Amino acid sequence: MKSQQLKWLYLTILALIWGSSFILIKRGLVGLNPLQVGSLRMVFAAVFLLVIGFRNLPKIPLHQWKYLALTALFGTFIPAFLFAIAQTQIDSSVSSILNSLTPLNTLMIGALIFGLQFKRIQIIGVFIGFIGTSLLILNGALHHPEQNYYFAILVLIATLCYALNVNLIKRYLSDLSPLSISVGNFTVMLIPALVILISTGFLEIMSKIEVQHAIFYIMILGVVGTGIANIIFFKLIQMATPVFATSVTYLIPIVAFFWGMLDHEALTLVQLMGAAIILIGVYLTSKK
Repeated sequence: MKSQQLKWLYLTILALIWGSSFILIKRGLVGLNPLQVGSLRMVFAAVFLLVIGFRNLPKIPLHQWKYLALTALFGTFIPAFLFAIAQTQIDSSVSSILNSLTPLNTLMIGALIFGLQFKRIQIIGVFIGFIGTSLLILNGALHHPEQNYYFAILVLIATLCYALNVNLIKRYLSDLSPLSISVGNFTVMLIPALVILISTGFLEIMSKIEVQHAIFYIMILGVVGTGIANIIFFKLIQMATPVFATSVTYLIPIVAFFWGMLDHEALTLVQLMGAAIILIGVYLTSKK
């Protein structure tokens, strides 16, 4: 297969995998609580990445482990729990749309904390994105009073964590290979994740059928949605431009929306308009 065709194939696979992660979290929450979902997801991903990439650990300089710990905390550890807790109250499709705010927050944190340059069109994109966010959340709260849309704030905090993580990697870990960063991150998280998982009484409920089904969904989320997806993403970055690779941001909510429809989730017309406005804002923010 030609390189041009292959990069489109990788992009499509990533959109399908990451767009499906939100419904997998929802399925996992049927038998597990949010702390168990978040910690088990990290355990599965850590084991998978260590199996395929443990040889990269000696290549990591000692002084960079503190930055790996920070990127592990903000890039995976905190968001894994925030998304799981948020989806106990809001739909998976709404969660995925709010997740697309990550590029906007990356720009803001890069400018405010790391002194990165930005253009006027990007600032306009940020404001447009947050107008769409307001429409999505406020209209959702109005039409779905049975859901607590204050929990959407947790997703917004998660996107800020992702944004901080991107800037930390760019500033302090750009000389490490993506696989080394991933393996280092999950090596740091494995023990804390195991401690949280065991302390929630996970071992006592493993025999329940609904728990076993939930474990299966989270195993897919950890291995495929985190481990394999990261490898594909790294390959895509190597063969295409970063702009092309990050365009998966626009496709993820589409996939998640259709999963939500199959699971009888419904967005109002105003919410769909809000989602479209968010994606327009993300597009403007991502412009060179």
